[in-house]
Amino acid sequence: MGDDRRKHKRAPLLLDMVWEGGAGKYEARTGDIGVGGCFIDSIGQVTVGENINFKLCLPGGRWIEFQGEVTYEFPNMGFGVRFTNMSEEAAILIAQLVDSSAT
Repeated sequence: MGDDRRKHKRAPLLLDMVWEGGAGKYEARTGDIGVGGCFIDSIGQVTVGENINFKLCLPGGRWIEFQGEVTYEFPNMGFGVRFTNMSEEAAILIAQLVDSSAT
């Protein structure tokens, strides 16, 4: 877990999102994000190793879809997700967001 999170630059961006896992569908927001994954601020229940689907609302209102694997959780606070099957376009958009937040 720790090594994977250090490979990719992350930024503390709050993006609205909707995610769906085995326990249902939830509205939430990211706590931070990078090309490798994100932290999702949510009280929804997940299991480490679970695969979830979610949509992120980018600044400007565009929604993009993602898939991810839950890598860790803090019950009633949120959980970390490693992106899986990410499109090249989505990776570029996230990298641009992270880079722009650093300036």
